[in-house]
Amino acid sequence: MNLFLRISSRPRLLLLVTTLLLAGAVVVGGQLTDRLQLGGTEDPAAESSRAAEVMNDKFPASRPNLVLLVDSPDGSSVDDPEVARQGTRLAERLAGEEGITGVVGYWQTKDPALRAENGEHALVIAHIKGDETAAGEVFERIEDDYRGEIGELEVSLGGTVAVRNESQTQTAEDLVKAEIIALPVVLLILLVAFGSVVAALLPLAIGIVAIMGTSAVLTGITEFTDVSVFAQNLTTALGFGLAIDYALLIVRRFREELKKDPEPARALAATLRTAGRTVLFSAFVVAVSLSAMLIFPMYFLRSFAYAGISVVALAALAALTVLPALLLLLGHRVDSWRLVRGDRAAREAAAERRWRAVAGGAMRRGPVVTVGITALLVVLGLPFLGAEFGTVDDRQLGKGSEPRAVHDTIRDVFPGSPTAGIDVLADRAPAGGVAAFAAELSTLDHVGRVDSPTGSYREGERVRPPTQLSAARAVDGVSYLTVWPDGTVEAISAESQQMVREVRDVETSFPVSVGGQAAMLVDSKDVIGELLPWALLFILVVTLLMVYVMTGSFVLPLQAVVLNALSLTAMFGASVWVFQDGNLSGALGFTATGFIETSLPVLMFCMTFGLSMDYSLFVLSRIKENHDRTGDHRAAVAAGIAQTGGVITAAAVILAIVMVAIGTSEITITKMLGLGVALAVLVDATLVRCLLVPALMSVFGKATWWAPAPLRGFRGISEEGRGNEPEADPEPKVLVRE
Repeated sequence: MNLFLRISSRPRLLLLVTTLLLAGAVVVGGQLTDRLQLGGTEDPAAESSRAAEVMNDKFPASRPNLVLLVDSPDGSSVDDPEVARQGTRLAERLAGEEGITGVVGYWQTKDPALRAENGEHALVIAHIKGDETAAGEVFERIEDDYRGEIGELEVSLGGTVAVRNESQTQTAEDLVKAEIIALPVVLLILLVAFGSVVAALLPLAIGIVAIMGTSAVLTGITEFTDVSVFAQNLTTALGFGLAIDYALLIVRRFREELKKDPEPARALAATLRTAGRTVLFSAFVVAVSLSAMLIFPMYFLRSFAYAGISVVALAALAALTVLPALLLLLGHRVDSWRLVRGDRAAREAAAERRWRAVAGGAMRRGPVVTVGITALLVVLGLPFLGAEFGTVDDRQLGKGSEPRAVHDTIRDVFPGSPTAGIDVLADRAPAGGVAAFAAELSTLDHVGRVDSPTGSYREGERVRPPTQLSAARAVDGVSYLTVWPDGTVEAISAESQQMVREVRDVETSFPVSVGGQAAMLVDSKDVIGELLPWALLFILVVTLLMVYVMTGSFVLPLQAVVLNALSLTAMFGASVWVFQDGNLSGALGFTATGFIETSLPVLMFCMTFGLSMDYSLFVLSRIKENHDRTGDHRAAVAAGIAQTGGVITAAAVILAIVMVAIGTSEITITKMLGLGVALAVLVDATLVRCLLVPALMSVFGKATWWAPAPLRGFRGISEEGRGNEPEADPEPKVLVRE
């Protein structure tokens, strides 16, 4: 910790440099929102992704990402001559826009899939060329010209480009709303926790440094790779959560050390040797948990690793440099502007006695508490055994959203979705082979129709000869077929995924690749299933090693991992019960789709496991410190819980408030992330840290500190700096230069 002491020994210079860097970060980070992407849930190396590249290159018009829902006036039929004339003119005008291709309207093709069953609505579909950013720019340029009343028609915009645009706009608005909700409540809790305005503002300042700095880092990362728009939510949550956690721990310990030694420089040195060391270990473990997402190829998950590692590193760095500089300048004035008069020491002692009583009660009934809480958490997690995984669609948006309303109408009154087809590419296939292949595909379960260069097929028979549009399905030796599900199958469902597998199982004499939404989901699930064990193993090994290094015990690392896993069960069970099954959907304002997004549980696990380990290290470091000093196991556990109970509870409540504020989002996956993590944090800080930890440690007794004989000489690294390190100078010299 001497390095951080030296850095903070010139506090005014350090704070000046920090202010300048923060101003630069605000300027750079202000560009972030416009650089973020919405997708990233697919594996770029998967078969479906390779098929998508060929489709974009050779058949861009066959991948509609823009939908115009056209309503006829006064409930008249879309087949009325005047409506048909205006609808045809609308499609022709859209086809003339730069960046638009593949415009297909109901009035040109008379395709029944583009006409509502009640005859009051029709569709015009098109493809906007380019990647997500380029397509978004084109959409923003034309949207006002193709929305609302156009002649006698009423037009609404949908499609994946419209959904993406709406999601990005809504995410930015939700983030501002979350900050407005969370900031005053967080400040109020900090005021209650510290009892003084100055001390309460310090953690908030560290949080702002971490968030602004991470926004600037992410802006730089977007120069080299795609970053998900949802990474901003994680930045805000972890920025406030971890920065406040670390600042709470350090400020609380600094105030303790001032009681022992009134010299601020020496009190700060003792604080950094103790709480500072814990912050360093905690930040490393949390960063490791989040870095596990780099194993996955989807940039949706990798984005959270970029954001998480950055915000953890900056929060820890600010807590170990900027905060000590502020504490050196403030000294005893850290308790300035007190809100509550009286003996603060007496109040804190009374609070510690209450926490000690809670821990003592749990230890006296160790076996009962251990079995009871473990059983409760396991039961709460049981719904996750029935989890179904899918991918996000327009239903993640609120019901008041225009793209959501468009797609709700398509689902309700159209015979099928214009974007639900399974793409099949046949390379160097003879015409006869394509015809036979299309006919065979049309006999598969839940297949309504197969369109191919040789015509359309249903139940093994050709029902429509090739047309001019069909001829465009063969380019440079590649034939493009579309397998349309029947009306009973949604674009993303268990049936559509099974259709993808069956299409891939059909034997051919030529190379075939399968793409589309359902195929991308199948491939994403496969790659996550393949790589998840390696990610979990990585987290497990590093966590076990770091807890052993801190404690010198072989038992405590295993306990920590098991307890952390238990603290997540309620979150995963609730995610399925609420967001998949739809319980409380009315109260929370979302639409259940019958599945949860495939990548989201991975993110929630990495994030909450790291946060749980954060709290675990806070507790274990104090327990070990007391055990090293007294050798009394039970007393050390009770004292450790008493000394950290208030800090952990305040930190958990603050983080939960931030996550609940994020959970007020109109975007369903953001709502699930925010509310799920908030639940996990509260369960961890209450049932696990305050009850299950002391109960389990009392069951193991002195065996808690067991290690193999060859390693018993290593006592770990306690907050006192004992273990393998030499005793610190009892009066460290810290020069405070102006």
